Amino acid sequence: MGMPIVRQVRAYTVRGGGGDYHDQDTGHWIDDHIATPMARYPEYRGSRQSFGINVLGTLVVEVEADDGSVGFGVTVGGEVGAWIVEHHLARLVEGLRVSDIEKAWDQMYRATLYYGRKGVVLNAISGVDLALWDVLGHVRQEPVHQLLGGAVRDELVCYATGPRPDLAREMGFIGGKLPLRHGPAEGEEGLRANLAALAEMRDRVGDDFWLMWDCWMSLDVDYATRLAHAADALGLRWIEEPLLPDDYWGHGELRRRMPARMLLTAGEHEATRWGFRLLLELGAVDIVQPDMGWCGGITELLRIAALADSHGKAVVPHASSVYSYHFVVSRPNSPFTEFLMMHPDGSEVVPMMRPLLLDEPVPVGGRIRVPDRPGFGVRLNPDVTLTRPYPREGPP
Repeated sequence: MGMPIVRQVRAYTVRGGGGDYHDQDTGHWIDDHIATPMARYPEYRGSRQSFGINVLGTLVVEVEADDGSVGFGVTVGGEVGAWIVEHHLARLVEGLRVSDIEKAWDQMYRATLYYGRKGVVLNAISGVDLALWDVLGHVRQEPVHQLLGGAVRDELVCYATGPRPDLAREMGFIGGKLPLRHGPAEGEEGLRANLAALAEMRDRVGDDFWLMWDCWMSLDVDYATRLAHAADALGLRWIEEPLLPDDYWGHGELRRRMPARMLLTAGEHEATRWGFRLLLELGAVDIVQPDMGWCGGITELLRIAALADSHGKAVVPHASSVYSYHFVVSRPNSPFTEFLMMHPDGSEVVPMMRPLLLDEPVPVGGRIRVPDRPGFGVRLNPDVTLTRPYPREGPP
């Protein structure tokens, strides 16, 4: 029997967590604890939702094969992404064998160049790509990490991103990444507040626990330089995504100005091998952090990882839950992984994409064992309502 053919591609939206983990109730730490590029405007300083970080919502892409196998991928994109999937990308994928993933990716990317290249279009491509890997795993009855060449380690070592690294230390994580609270618009007072918060956390966790700052594109080169040198005495391990993602040359300048032992990490909001090539060739990054649902999916991340490896750099994907886990466990140059603490105050380990996914693995003692179930090993929660905003005629 030959390889099954892609029968239909479908796109759904859902609100309230899932792939769009910023789509949370009021009071969640992920909304109001971090500086942003919009912090120069005081009215948008207190909440990321105030300027619309949650406007898109989750995009779920399903791929159904003609043997009845179904795979799905989860990303951010909402109705905008769903329209792109249903009305453009689907025609390029339907009719291919489920194993024709390279051809599918190349066609989707080339066909959308005139209006895409980054952002929602690459999110949509990523969603289709992840769904193709998932359905291929179901067809072959293998986990995705086996399709990628097999695991190179028995378990994943995790650091935690959230407001309470002190609690993360007690839970067994190797480090804690704090959201930076104040940006350049808040002046010297804000800078001192950032350093005071870091010093307080260092006192709580001791000298040997990693502490990092997530700056979420909110700084400029001069402010980031001052912050990095002041934080060096407090043992800050890295400063993450400090500048606007398109300022590749600023990242290079900042890397040259920073303390030698401190790492500069970036790439969460970068896409494709070409964006990461600039970061790497400019010597602008020590660890690259693609998001599996935004950079082009696993197919493109394999290229990004090979490029990073050729520059001697590690790849530690941004969040991405099970999608990251299957990738990291199969890559020698991905030594650890991020776990996003999605409990409202960061005090408990909960599934990152709750309530959308069932069987989503979570760390125990700061470690994750990647399941051997087919595909990515997770299921969509039937109690979560999915909406298909742009259904097309054809097979159900």
